[in-house]
Amino acid sequence: MSDVEVVENVENRPSNFIRQIIDEDLASGKHNNVQTRFPPEPNGYLHIGHAKSICLNFGLAKDYQGLCNLRFDDTNPTKEDVEYVDSIKQDVEWLGFKWAGEPRYASDYFDQLYAYALELIHKGLAYVDELSPEEMREYRGTLTEAGKNSPYRDRPIEENLALFEKMKNGEIEEGKMSLRAKIDMASPFMVMRDPVIYRIKFATHHQTGDKWCIYPMYDFTHCISDAIERITHSLCTLEFQDNRRLYDWVLENISIERPLPHQYEFSRLNLEYTLTSKRKLLKLVEDKIVDGWNDPRMPTISGLRRRGYTPASLREFCRRIGVTKQDNVVEFSALESCIRDDLNVNAPRAMAVINPLRVVIENFGEDEKLIAPNHPNREELGSRQVTFSKEIYIDQEDFREEANKKYKRLVLGKEVRLRNAYVIKAERVEKDENGNITTLYCTYDPETLGKNPADGRKVKGVIHWVSATDNAPAEFRIYDKLFTVANPGAAEDINEVINPNSLVIKHGFVETNLVSAKPEQAYQFEREGYYCADSKDSTPEHLVFNLTVSLKEGF
Repeated sequence: MSDVEVVENVENRPSNFIRQIIDEDLASGKHNNVQTRFPPEPNGYLHIGHAKSICLNFGLAKDYQGLCNLRFDDTNPTKEDVEYVDSIKQDVEWLGFKWAGEPRYASDYFDQLYAYALELIHKGLAYVDELSPEEMREYRGTLTEAGKNSPYRDRPIEENLALFEKMKNGEIEEGKMSLRAKIDMASPFMVMRDPVIYRIKFATHHQTGDKWCIYPMYDFTHCISDAIERITHSLCTLEFQDNRRLYDWVLENISIERPLPHQYEFSRLNLEYTLTSKRKLLKLVEDKIVDGWNDPRMPTISGLRRRGYTPASLREFCRRIGVTKQDNVVEFSALESCIRDDLNVNAPRAMAVINPLRVVIENFGEDEKLIAPNHPNREELGSRQVTFSKEIYIDQEDFREEANKKYKRLVLGKEVRLRNAYVIKAERVEKDENGNITTLYCTYDPETLGKNPADGRKVKGVIHWVSATDNAPAEFRIYDKLFTVANPGAAEDINEVINPNSLVIKHGFVETNLVSAKPEQAYQFEREGYYCADSKDSTPEHLVFNLTVSLKEGF
C-alpha cells in the first residue's frame, strides 16, 4: 500500500494515553522530537500481536514527524536465524512502514554492553555467580517469601573481573557461571532479585559469528540499546511492567548519556481462537500441523497475507482495537470485519463454482459472449467478458427438486436468474444408480438478458454459474479457525483443540480470465466469499484460491 494510505489511516486514529503523554512531553519541552523503535527478537515470524506494536510505534513516529528504528533483539543465537530477520523486514514493509536508516541489531552494541557490564562490576553492582539454574530458582524465593543471597554474591571485585574475563574468553563451561546484577534478593519484585545479565552460550551468531561466547540478557540489553539510540518513548506490552524497575536501575547505574529513555506499557493483543506464543507457533510448524509459518491458518502476518488479508485491513484492525492499559480479548469477528469492509470496496467480482452441478440448457444454441461488471459500485474497475454456453455449471446447493417458498434458488419446474445472464427454468434431472443428480436439464428465456420477463413473471432468485466449455479448473482451500476453543493457549494438549476441519479442499471451476490471477490477488466470488490466489501454490496451470473470509459474519 502507498504511504498516502498509511498517512490517511494514521491521521484517523483516536487519541490514547500514549499520545497524551507525547503531547505533554512536547508541550513541556521534555522532548523536542519523537523517536520510537520496534524491537522484535528474530526467533520466529511476526504475528498479529506484533502488527499492533508495529502500527503503534511506526504510526506514532509518522504522526509526530519523528523516526522509528527497526532493531533486532538478537541476544540468543541458539534460537535466532537470518530467515526470521528477513521475514520481519518484509512484514514491516508490507504493512506500509519504513524504519529510520538501516536496520539495527542489539549485537551492534555488544562491545558497549560488555563495557557497561564491566562498569557495574567495578561499582560492586554485579558479580559472577556459580549457582546452577536449579539452585538459582531455589534461592530466588517466591512471590510471598524473600529470596536469599548467593554464596558468591560478595566476591571481591577483582575476582569478579577475572572470572568475567574467563567467561568472555571461552574458558568457562556453558551453564557453570553467569553474571548477575547485585540489587536486592528481598525485593517484592522478582525481576529485581539479582537478575542474570550475562550468560555463556557457545553458539555462532548470525551477525557477529564466533566473536562472542557470552551474550547479554534482554533486560540488560534493551534499556541500554534504547539509550544509545536516543529513544524518547520506549513502548512495551504490560507483561514488562515490572521489568521497568530493572530498566531504570540499569540506566541509572551506568555512565550513559542523559536524558534517559522511559518505558511505557500498553495491553498486548489477545485474539480469540489464536496463539501468539512464538514457541507454540514454532511447535505447530515443527509438528507439521500447519504448512509452515505462512500457512493461511496461522496468525502470523505472512500467514494472514497469504490468506488474503491486506495491509490496510490489518492497520484498520489495530486502529479499531485501540491502545489501552486494560487487558482484554478481542473477538475474531472484529478482525474479519476489517478485511470484509476492505474487500467489499476493493475486490473485483468474479464467478466460481465450488461444488459443480452440470446443467444443460436444451433450447440454447451457439456460445455467446456476455459483459459482466467487475464491481457493482465502481465503474472505474471496468467489465469483463464471460462465455454463456449450452452447458454450464451451477453450485449443487443452488438446486432442489422440491423446496418451500423461503428457498430463493432453482427448483424443479420453476425459474431463477443466472447472474449477468438469462432466466432459466428447471425441467428435469438425470440421476446415477445411487440416486445422485448428475445432470440438470433446463430451458432459457432469450428475452431476459438484462431485463425481467416480458409477461410480468417475477423471478426472485439469482444464482452464479460458470460455462462448462470455457472455464478454468481450480482448487479451493476453504479455511476455518485452526482451533476449536477461544483460548487455545490454555489447553494442556494443543493437539486436542486442533480443528479437524480447519482446511477443506474442493475442486471446481472459475471464469477463464482468472487464469491470469496474480499471487495474493483478491476476488469476491459472487455468493461464495472473498478469495485470493495462493501465493505459494497457484499457477496458471493449477489455480489455487484461498478463502479469506465469508461474505457475511457468521456465514
